[in-house]
Amino acid sequence: MIDYKRLISALLLNTLVLMAFAQNGVSPSTNSPYTRYGFGLLSDQGFGNNKAMGGIGYGLRNGFHINVSNPASYSAVDSLTFIFDTGFSLQNANFKENNMKANVKNASFDYVAVQYRLYKRLGMTVGFVPYSTVGYNFQTAKNLVDEHTNASVTSTSSYDGSGGIQQVFVGLGYNLLKNLSIGFNASYLYGDIDHSVSTSFSNANAYISVKSDEIAVRDYKLDLGLQYTLNMNKDHKLTIGAIYGLGHKMNAKGYRYNELKMNNNGSLVTLTYSGDTIRRGFELPKTLGAGFTYNYKDKLTIGADFTFQQWGDTSFFGEKNQLTNRKKLSAGLEYLPDKIGRSYYKRIYYRTGAYYSEPYTKINGQRGAQEYGVSIGVGLPIFLYNYKSFLNLSGQYVHVKPKVSGMLEENYLRINIGLTFNERWFMKWKVD
Repeated sequence: MIDYKRLISALLLNTLVLMAFAQNGVSPSTNSPYTRYGFGLLSDQGFGNNKAMGGIGYGLRNGFHINVSNPASYSAVDSLTFIFDTGFSLQNANFKENNMKANVKNASFDYVAVQYRLYKRLGMTVGFVPYSTVGYNFQTAKNLVDEHTNASVTSTSSYDGSGGIQQVFVGLGYNLLKNLSIGFNASYLYGDIDHSVSTSFSNANAYISVKSDEIAVRDYKLDLGLQYTLNMNKDHKLTIGAIYGLGHKMNAKGYRYNELKMNNNGSLVTLTYSGDTIRRGFELPKTLGAGFTYNYKDKLTIGADFTFQQWGDTSFFGEKNQLTNRKKLSAGLEYLPDKIGRSYYKRIYYRTGAYYSEPYTKINGQRGAQEYGVSIGVGLPIFLYNYKSFLNLSGQYVHVKPKVSGMLEENYLRINIGLTFNERWFMKWKVD
C-alpha cells in the first residue's frame, strides 16, 4: 500500500528544490581559456565522496551517500532515512605558457540533492548539479606592419566568455530483483553561454572588429542506470554498474554576430553588422559508462570506471566534426576501519583516487588538452551517535596538458567540501 503522506511530502520537497535552483542555479567559477571551446568545461556528476575517489560512481552502492553517477544506486537508501547532500569547492589555478605565469583563485557552489525511500524497493533523488561552465578573460597582442605606410602597428585581441549550462534533475532507482537494480535521471538543462572576441589596432583611425557567439539552451537530458551485486560470500561483494545517456538534438539556439566599427572623434561608429540565428544546431552525445566496485567486510571498497561520450558525431552551431569523442578512466579506494566502533578515528572514511580524461573539444582542428587528476580525502562523522552524517573533505590536484603547441598548461589545487546529512525522518515512534 502506498504511503500517501510520504508521497505528498516528497512531491512538495521536490517542487521547492526544483523551483529554487531552476531560477537561481549557480555554476562553478572557472578561469580557463579552454572553456572557449564547445559548451565549456563539463562537470562530472560526482558528489563529495565520489570526488575523493577519483570520480568513480557506476559501481558504488551505499545507502549513506547519494550517488548521482548511477541512478540505480538510489534503491539502496534505507526506508527510514532522509539524506541531504550539498557541496562547494575552493580552487587555486596556476597557468603557464613558456616563461609567462599567472595565478587565479576562486570558489564555487557544486551541487545539492535530497534522497529518500519513496516506496518499497523504490528510492528517489532530486537535486541540482551544473552540466558545464564557461569563464575566461584574456588578451593577445601581435606586432604588424601597415602595408600602406610601413609603420609598426600593434593588434590586440580581447577574449571574453561567461555562462554555462545548469541542470535540475529527478531520479528513481528500483530493486527489480534481489541483486539487480535499475534507475533513471530525468534532467532539465537550461543556461546561456556568451563568447566574444574584440580586435583593435594601435592606429587610432583603424577599424575595430567584434565577433560574438551566443548559445541559449532549454532542453531535457535522460540517463539510464543499472547495477548488479554479486555476493561471493559474507565478506566479499562485487557490484557491477553501467549507465547510458540518450543523445539527441537539443532545443537550443545559437547566435553569431559580426560587427565592424571605427573610432570617430572618440566614439565608436558601427560600419557593418551581420548576424545569423541557428536553431536546433546543437546535439547532446550518447554516453556509455561501465564500472565496478569490490567490497570487503563493508570496510574496504576498490573500484574503477570508464566513460565514453560520442561528441564526434554531434553538431555544434549546425556543423559536424567540431568536437571529438571524450574518454575518461577513473579508479578509487575507500577504507572504513569500523563504522560502529567507539573510536572516532575508526569511524572515519579514508579515500583516494585518480583519473585520466581525454577532451571533447578541438583546438585548431586537433584534440584539445588532456587532463590528469589525483585526489585524497576523508569522511568525518558529524555526530558520535550517528555514523551516517558526514563532513566530506578532499583535495584534488589536476594537471591540464595541451597537445597543441603554444597553448597554456594548467595546474589546479582544489579543496572540496561536502555535507551529507542523514537522519531517520520517517521513523514511526511508539509511546507506551
